[in-house]
Amino acid sequence: MKVILRSDVDSLGRAGEVKEVSAGFGRNFLIPQKLAMPATAAALSWWEKSKEKRAKLSENRLAQSKELASKIAGTSLSFSRPCGPEGKLFGSVGRTDIQKSLKTCGFDVDKQAIALESALKKVGDHEVELRLRPEVSAKIKVTIVARE
Repeated sequence: MKVILRSDVDSLGRAGEVKEVSAGFGRNFLIPQKLAMPATAAALSWWEKSKEKRAKLSENRLAQSKELASKIAGTSLSFSRPCGPEGKLFGSVGRTDIQKSLKTCGFDVDKQAIALESALKKVGDHEVELRLRPEVSAKIKVTIVARE
C-alpha cells in the first residue's frame, strides 16, 4: 500500500514522502492516527499543489522550535522525592513530571519530546535531552534530592 506521510514518523520517513507500507500498518495505524493518507492520483496532485504552503509552515515551526530550544537550554529542574538509604527513589521522575515542571516554568513542551529511555530512579543530577524537532534539541539538568 502506498501512502503519503502527513507528518514525520520516526521509523518510516519525513512528511511529504511517498512510502510503500504494509496494508495493515497503513490502514490500522498510519491513516487513523492521521499520520498518512492513501497515495491516490488525486491525493498526489493535491499534495503537490499545497507544497509551498507546507514549506512555509515548516520553516515557521522550525524557527519557533529553535527559539524555544535556546530559551530552554540550561534550564535546571529540581525534584524532591522520598528515597531509600542507597539513594534509590521509592518512586520515579518521569516524562510527565518533567513536562509539568517545565510548564510551571513557562515552557510548553510535548511529552513525547522528552527523551528518556526510562524514568529517573536515583538521587543526583541527570541530564535530559528534549527533542523538539528531529534537527532541534536542547538539554536540561534535572536534580533529584532526597526528602526526609
